Amino acid sequence: MSTSDHSAAPAPAPASFAVDVADVELEPDDLDPAQIVSGEPVVTGRVLWESADGKQVRGIWQITPGVVTDVEADELFVVVSGRATVEVEGGATLEVGPGSACVLREGDKTVWTVHETLRKAYHISY
Repeated sequence: MSTSDHSAAPAPAPASFAVDVADVELEPDDLDPAQIVSGEPVVTGRVLWESADGKQVRGIWQITPGVVTDVEADELFVVVSGRATVEVEGGATLEVGPGSACVLREGDKTVWTVHETLRKAYHISY
């Protein structure tokens, strides 16, 4: 960003909205094959909102059964459907299912064992 951009007015806030998380149509989301420990999990998602600077993202994400590894962002999510066990390296083992609110720290190394296709609504901060 050039210094001349600092005088520009901030973008207007997006309009308020509501969605039925269970019914939102999701798009394929790449899963690095190196992350797959077992099974054939498939990931889909949809970004509902992203800040202009890309540092805040809100959306819906889904994964089918299997076991995968991940390095987490700073995230709050609520499980809408499905069930998984999330093992945090050097930390807790989290059992999540419908209604579970979960907070993951940026940099947490996790292993997700997805027992039933899991769909969550999330907010990520980068």
